[in-house]
Amino acid sequence: MKILIVFVSSHGTTEKAAHMLSDFLEGNVEILDLNMNAHPDLPRYDGVIIGASIHGGFISRKEKNFINKNIDILASKKIGLFLCCMREGEEAVEQFEHVFPKELRDKALTSGLFGGEFIFSKMNFLEKMIVKKVSGETEDVSKLDIDLIKEFARQYNTEILCDV
Repeated sequence: MKILIVFVSSHGTTEKAAHMLSDFLEGNVEILDLNMNAHPDLPRYDGVIIGASIHGGFISRKEKNFINKNIDILASKKIGLFLCCMREGEEAVEQFEHVFPKELRDKALTSGLFGGEFIFSKMNFLEKMIVKKVSGETEDVSKLDIDLIKEFARQYNTEILCDV
């Protein structure tokens, strides 16, 4: 089973989550930052996991374009979807539903909300000001949840084994 994890990461959290996830997945797993290659050879893979991060309520334009351009082929794969965000509960679910098309959400073997991070040293001045105003945080905060990442991998692995 060849699995591709694709993501765009502005400050490194989604990349960190993708690498953590890859440690728990079965099969041949490759990780691709869409900032480095926005046109992967999707037919080579049995499964595709899309990881996104939210900034100002949206995922990156590059990731949105990747999803829209490849929606048909993605829908034919064993899909997993995860979102890194600092919102929790219903707000996080709403963000997830807003950024991933219903067609992929309905097709996904599993989906996850992995939490997020504020890493001030990687933010520009404007980002720092927005985060301070919206969240009240002034120092680095990590709410990335390894248990949720492990559970996502467990569910994905189980679903793939059921399909074989």
